[in-house]
Amino acid sequence: MTSVARSKAAAAKATLAVRPSAGFVSTGELRAISERALSYLQVGFPVHFRGPAGTGKTTLAMHVAAQLGRPVMLIVGDEEFTASDLIGGQTGYSYRRVVDRFIHSVVKYEEDAVQRWVDNRLTTACREGYTLIYDEFTRSRPEANNVLLTVLEERMLVLPTMTRSESYIKVHPEFRAIFTSNPQEYAGVHGAQDALSDRLITIDLNFYDRETEAAIITAGAGAHPSTALAVVDVVHALRASGAYSQMPTMRAALMIAKVLTERNIQPSADNPAFVTLCFDVLASKLKYSSDREQREQQRQLLLDLIRRYCS
Repeated sequence: MTSVARSKAAAAKATLAVRPSAGFVSTGELRAISERALSYLQVGFPVHFRGPAGTGKTTLAMHVAAQLGRPVMLIVGDEEFTASDLIGGQTGYSYRRVVDRFIHSVVKYEEDAVQRWVDNRLTTACREGYTLIYDEFTRSRPEANNVLLTVLEERMLVLPTMTRSESYIKVHPEFRAIFTSNPQEYAGVHGAQDALSDRLITIDLNFYDRETEAAIITAGAGAHPSTALAVVDVVHALRASGAYSQMPTMRAALMIAKVLTERNIQPSADNPAFVTLCFDVLASKLKYSSDREQREQQRQLLLDLIRRYCS
């Protein structure tokens, strides 16, 4: 198998064949966001979903990508990324040996070794016209992402000239890109360079309204709608109280509703199993204090919220 064939075979394994999910909750708010993003992508502009953890950025990116009907190449931002992790590089050698026996009494040998190039995911997406989802792209260093500038603007991917015969490739007309990032995260996150941000159409996401989140929890956890509403109300109230060090998100509500459904636990303040579950999931979000009295006050706050919405 040639190096080109090996590269294409590896790329085929790395792609995702995404399809519209039957379980995706398409409320009016989510439908409007999806339609806006899809309209920008169809024109050719890259889209950037920006929002705090738990707002469904990656799920929404996958859903929108499915509407495009192209294979998806997924990249997750990483502090250790370099440009070669996006575009590719040399991986070992290809060896060739020629034996010349044209004159039976004379044997000639020719041997050479050529470094083998393998495309990485960005190069494959650009070459084949796939949809690129770059999840949490600000976790990668800006210098690693610089290669995207000409891809998004000039529709051209510049390759290392010292490592292969091609110096650049033209980006396939079907290539599209969706980015996600969390502006509130600070650990291991870099600021996106202005030159890259200027090329993106950014759609800011936030936590959804009560009915939308409850519908998502109902679908995601298989919970009864009344159960989903009760859990969402507790999480929303804790979020509104401001008494947390880590914002409680829809993921917390999904965890609680999933356990309730699987274990057949009733969401009632009079049910010790339910109260314990809420504390196990939500108490870790509260502001930590070494003062025992203050910790008791925080726990009482959470207990009061449970009693208010799950009486």
